[in-house]
Amino acid sequence: MITRSLVAAFTVAALAMVIPHSDAPAALAPVEDEGAACAVPALPDAGALPTVATLPDPFTRLDGTRITATGDWTCRREEIKKLSEKFVHGTKPARPQTVTGTVTSTNITVNVSDQGRSASFSASVSLPSGTGPFPAVVVVGGLGADTTTIKAAGAAVINFDPYAVGKEGTGRANKQGAFYTLYGSTSSTGLLMAWSWGVSRIIDVLEQSGGTILRADATGVTGCSRFGKGAFVIGAFDQRIALTMPIESGTAGVPILRGVPGEGAQSLSSAYSEQPWLGDAFGSFTGSPTRLPIDMHEIVAMVAPRGLFIMDNPHIANLGPRSASVAALGGAEVYKALGAGDAITYWSDIQNGNHCAIRPEWTTPLQQTIRRFLLRTGTDPGTFRISAKAAGNLAEWRDWQTPTLTTGSSPSPSSPSPSNPSSPSPSTPGSAGCTASASVNSWTGGFVATIRVTAGSIPVNGWSVGLTLPAGVTITNSWNTTRSATTGAVRFTNVAYNTQIPAGGYTEFGFQATGPTPTLTPTCS
Repeated sequence: MITRSLVAAFTVAALAMVIPHSDAPAALAPVEDEGAACAVPALPDAGALPTVATLPDPFTRLDGTRITATGDWTCRREEIKKLSEKFVHGTKPARPQTVTGTVTSTNITVNVSDQGRSASFSASVSLPSGTGPFPAVVVVGGLGADTTTIKAAGAAVINFDPYAVGKEGTGRANKQGAFYTLYGSTSSTGLLMAWSWGVSRIIDVLEQSGGTILRADATGVTGCSRFGKGAFVIGAFDQRIALTMPIESGTAGVPILRGVPGEGAQSLSSAYSEQPWLGDAFGSFTGSPTRLPIDMHEIVAMVAPRGLFIMDNPHIANLGPRSASVAALGGAEVYKALGAGDAITYWSDIQNGNHCAIRPEWTTPLQQTIRRFLLRTGTDPGTFRISAKAAGNLAEWRDWQTPTLTTGSSPSPSSPSPSNPSSPSPSTPGSAGCTASASVNSWTGGFVATIRVTAGSIPVNGWSVGLTLPAGVTITNSWNTTRSATTGAVRFTNVAYNTQIPAGGYTEFGFQATGPTPTLTPTCS
């Protein structure tokens, strides 16, 4: 196996890099996986994978072509997701047939059923002072970012017990917890993906609750150590999560898998066998990570362009902090290409080396990221503060360059509308060279609508979409747009960062509403 040295070449205390700020907030998808409708080519067989020492190019599709536009990322991200499910984490099933539950000021209950099987679990809630509805941070396993700081910043805390969904201490042939009750104790899906599925079901319930206590469109997740691994996967695999904050996640978390053997971190075989965190299929790669067609910098990239704050510990080599810094730097290239370079922070410049300690260095950036991505009242840019004790060099690990992506989407017959697996309504021609189409994801008593605005043969500079909601439908929140009303005839207009659409390109906005699911026929002008 080919390994590489990750020797830091810094003489200062830390590598500090402030990423230029953009006025555009990170896009938050209204659905768990906006690329679910993308046509993904056949994945390679494990036995036919070549050995490649460098990190895979996140911008190159499975067919060998590179993406050229920001809109192409949706379906490229879906390819990365499928590769991860097949070779690293195991499959994350789609939303079960039935998801119900309750939200109170102290508790969330979740009831799921699928294919004749049912399971339930719950999570406790701790609200901050003030008047809601509140954004919320899911704390995995009770161990993550400082909850006092989270609540002081104005966000609630949801205490999620991951073992209720996927229990540790079980063999791979006898997995237990709510996930495995539904999908079988011999499921090849690992615990980290099962935990991700569980938090997604919590968000389902938050959406159904109407947002009177907790806002479904302002959810974050955090965890430390093994729960940091979980927080990382949770945030990567649900695009409704606005802010992902893994801490000291170690092997099977943020660190690149190719770098772990050369750094002296917990070995891949040890992490695979300690607990069934990773999917069963990963077992054939523990001694040969260079055969993997994917690596963790691409899981970092899956979070883009949403908020990501990675906290790490350079004092414990077993955690693989050098490899983690490489993953963050590699994923940040996708953030920058998408125009969201200031939405990612990596911070390992800390003094206290104790594992999972509460650190004063992280207090301010934690407050800033919560204000920006959950409260949406801040504009502080992300920063890279990499300790010289564990600074990796991305240049040693890549043989690809970051492309300059155009705005919109390049034509591709293999990339159908990714916004929602639901069938979209027909596009309605507008009077000024734009069309609008709608797709809806519904549940009992409510729905989320995604509206796509597409330019015609000439660029659009400013757009307006009108639609009429039937009686009984009320909009509770919206994103990427300014709306004129919550009921009846509603006019949606562009905001500053999506005013312009190139010829043939598109932008999307969305809203959440209560009431019966309508057939939406938007018109664009």
